[in-house]
Amino acid sequence: MKSTALGAENIIFISDAHEKFYYEKLQEVRYQDVYHKALCYCLGINGDTRKNADRIYNFKTGSVKTKCLHEGWQTSGSLKVVRMAFNLYCNSTPSVWDYEDAEEQVNECRQYTVEDIFCCAYAPYFWQAVQIRYPEYVVYNQKLHAMLGGID
Repeated sequence: MKSTALGAENIIFISDAHEKFYYEKLQEVRYQDVYHKALCYCLGINGDTRKNADRIYNFKTGSVKTKCLHEGWQTSGSLKVVRMAFNLYCNSTPSVWDYEDAEEQVNECRQYTVEDIFCCAYAPYFWQAVQIRYPEYVVYNQKLHAMLGGID
């Protein structure tokens, strides 16, 4: 686990390859906002998602490519990474609309639950991605923690 200071942020990376990917892809996205930062961070967590990033996200148009969830290179871990990235970037579950049947839509929606996504070795990095996406709450939490005297 590697930690790099970025301005006021202290970002934890799973590897050097993750950190390199994050900063390289941030240069390719259309905006340097929290949505794109969280997306780039998530996609860099897993080697398969790093290698297939262009199959997951269109860096020119800013569109997610939900069909990637059905491709043969996907693993259980990479599927979690992609869904986490989509959720933080889109504020939704965009792959649900790939299905016409209501039951299939519900089943796909369930793949985005906290329990389904966070129940894996990537959980600390998913938590970091949430903090990147919602920095205002990180600051609030730090202030609250200090105000309470560091009580857990």
